[in-house]
Amino acid sequence: MAIHKDLLGGPPPTHLPDDPEPRELLANGTAPADVAAKYPTSSLAWAQLADDAFENGRVVESYAYARTGYHRGLDSLRRSGWKGHGPVPWEHEPNRGFLRALHALARSAQAIGEHEEYERCSVFLRDSSAAAADTLG
Repeated sequence: MAIHKDLLGGPPPTHLPDDPEPRELLANGTAPADVAAKYPTSSLAWAQLADDAFENGRVVESYAYARTGYHRGLDSLRRSGWKGHGPVPWEHEPNRGFLRALHALARSAQAIGEHEEYERCSVFLRDSSAAAADTLG
């Protein structure tokens, strides 16, 4: 068994618990608003709402959805032992909702001219998961 220890003393990666129901509903074509209503703690549902709104030119709505997903994700991260920094690996699928919401928040903040928020979220995304920043960017 491999032991993964950060020799520089950084925090271990945070892996959110799997909640497959929202992911399965979205994959099967359930409307993201219906998924968010049924699973309001799902960052993935809010991230999908943010993406859909952004793609349809509703940037302020996208910002609001993304911020909701981001905050729901922060709550989940903290419940999972996250202390405000450290890796949140993209490779762990349950983390993707939070990372997508964070990306959507950066994107919509940039679109409305909120440059400090865009920079903060962009750096936070890259610090959390370079793979997510590269994949979503």
